[in-house]
Amino acid sequence: MSDNKIKNMEDFAAVSGLSRPTVSKYFNDPNSVRSSTRDRIEAALQKYDFHPNIYAMNQNRKLTNNVGIVVPYLSDPVFAELARKVEENCILAGFRPTLFSAHGQPRLEVEILDGLRLLKPSGVLIAPLGRTPNRAVIEKFCADVPTVLFDSFLPDTGLGFAGSNNPQFAHLIVDYLCRTGEYPSFLEMRTPANPNANRRRQAYIAAMENLGFEPSIVKIDGEGWAFEEIGRSGGGKALLEKQFATNTILCSNDRLAIGFLTACYENQIRVGRGPDCDIRVAGMDDHPFSRFTCPPLTTVAQDFESVAKEAVSILVASIEGREISKPSTFFDGRLVMRESA
Repeated sequence: MSDNKIKNMEDFAAVSGLSRPTVSKYFNDPNSVRSSTRDRIEAALQKYDFHPNIYAMNQNRKLTNNVGIVVPYLSDPVFAELARKVEENCILAGFRPTLFSAHGQPRLEVEILDGLRLLKPSGVLIAPLGRTPNRAVIEKFCADVPTVLFDSFLPDTGLGFAGSNNPQFAHLIVDYLCRTGEYPSFLEMRTPANPNANRRRQAYIAAMENLGFEPSIVKIDGEGWAFEEIGRSGGGKALLEKQFATNTILCSNDRLAIGFLTACYENQIRVGRGPDCDIRVAGMDDHPFSRFTCPPLTTVAQDFESVAKEAVSILVASIEGREISKPSTFFDGRLVMRESA
């Protein structure tokens, strides 16, 4: 060949002096060929700077190593951390994961699933937006491609799921707040972006009633995923209008709580559990930045590692056609006590 740039697998096999099947075997599993053959191929790879098109290779197989990971909003640090753990576990299981974000848009979620079909994935892990119109589309996709849900649960589908026990989160933090001070008011968006918010509100109501307190819910305006700004502006308005029944505020999630902490600062309201403090604030999730707020945020931590490991484990079993003994697993949260409450 006239230059050192290889265009395809056939060219690379020719310059390596090996057969095309042998070269393909190496790229599928380097340890499947003899060490002397492996040395020849790796020397040629370095010499000719050849990088095979993995996706093109996979299209020629009945079953690829591609796995899709779909999350609602990747710029949300909670989903970013969860996606990172899922991705790591996919790689450990021998798959090549590709990460997609629906950016909070149901239409884009559908488009992503349509695009994934073209990649012939072995399977897909999806944290669904939970919008009713998309449910039929997701169920149809799952009937054709091995799919496991994580984070957001779709009841009555029979699909494999791994995620957090959101009702347990609310019961745990409500019990703690009631034992250590005034009972909490619940702060949430009027139009929640994530279906888990509804489960947390329902569990808050149940927990308060079990403890003999009247639930107090404050809904603030705002749609979409700019939770911090919604918590700051809507929470600040609620403070000025004295909408909170007590001096303890439980936010639906940590991002909302982070914005609400800013609202407290802007209104010169001292947050904390000390005698010189005006208000206590808590959240749920253990957002990666929660320990760095001022004051550090009391919350309930998600078990990201266990959720990710279990979701991938269920997917592998599904791909391999093995019976799944426990298709749905909900992991309890862990109380993290910090200075805000």
